[in-house]
Amino acid sequence: MYPIIDKIKTGEKIRMLMEANGYSVNDIQEYLGLACVQSIYHWLNGSCLPSIDNLYALSDLLNVSIDDMICGNKLEKIDQNIPDRVLHYYDKLKDIIAA
Repeated sequence: MYPIIDKIKTGEKIRMLMEANGYSVNDIQEYLGLACVQSIYHWLNGSCLPSIDNLYALSDLLNVSIDDMICGNKLEKIDQNIPDRVLHYYDKLKDIIAA
């Protein structure tokens, strides 16, 4: 499975960053020059993601990198592999000690 962006978690992260910086949906609309706020609400509820241009502008406004704004499933995939790797190395060490 390849890493994908989690739209819902990303929307929640954008909302949290907006609140932490004191920005409203209307502030974001004005900053980005959007005709209406619907796009922003779609981002916040996880229906879709901002364009690359809007992510770039948001990262500047919210003082975070684009990577810090986007949430994906990559870490979950890594976390699932850790127990298998630990068990593999445990078995190797057990064989070395037994020899």
